[in-house]
Amino acid sequence: MPDERGSRQNVTFPSGGRTAHGYLARPPQGVGPGLVVVQEWWGLTSHVADMADRFAAEGFTVLAPDLFGGATTHDRAEAARLKRELPVEQAVQDLSGAVDHLLSLDGVVGDAVGTVGFCMGGGFALLLATRCGDEVAAAVSFYGLPPDPEFDYRGLTAHVLGHFGELDGSIPMAAVDEAAIRIGEATDVRPEFHFYPAGHAFMNDENTLGTYDPLQARIAWRRTVTFLHGHLG
Repeated sequence: MPDERGSRQNVTFPSGGRTAHGYLARPPQGVGPGLVVVQEWWGLTSHVADMADRFAAEGFTVLAPDLFGGATTHDRAEAARLKRELPVEQAVQDLSGAVDHLLSLDGVVGDAVGTVGFCMGGGFALLLATRCGDEVAAAVSFYGLPPDPEFDYRGLTAHVLGHFGELDGSIPMAAVDEAAIRIGEATDVRPEFHFYPAGHAFMNDENTLGTYDPLQARIAWRRTVTFLHGHLG
């Protein structure tokens, strides 16, 4: 079931010789660190745009790439199909293009950006930070890990923050612990992972899965904003 509101696009940027689309939100003061926000498997929905706006209100220049080329949905089977059919390399290319675009914008301070991803996007946030090296200084994953449990994190230099639900059946706590070990073994990074008494997607106030938890979402939000400002300015 497609989302009748459609994808929230308002900007284009170059990506590997083609044109990518996304949602750009600027801070009220017009100047601040760059931040790439990575969508869930529902697409570039109003919720993702709202998250981008919230980060912009905290002082960041935010770009959320549209990895599904305009498609959005609130149907789980359709979302699973969109995720399954998304070429990983194309997604990472578009995310890398978003990093380059942010760093080219007037008003983006510093020579590195941050990235925050949710669910599917949480895994891509870690992939992006690994691929872009020093161009990504801080990476935040909300209940998401790279799909390959043996993913090679060599190249990752960003500070890493993660938020995971203790009741999340899709990402066992043992998998999160294993990811922390693999990051520590492959890099000098010591990830900061937090567990919450909540299920998957506890940050999504559209409550698509019925697991939104306002209290845990507020705690994770404040930790994230503090973390990003601490490492990006």
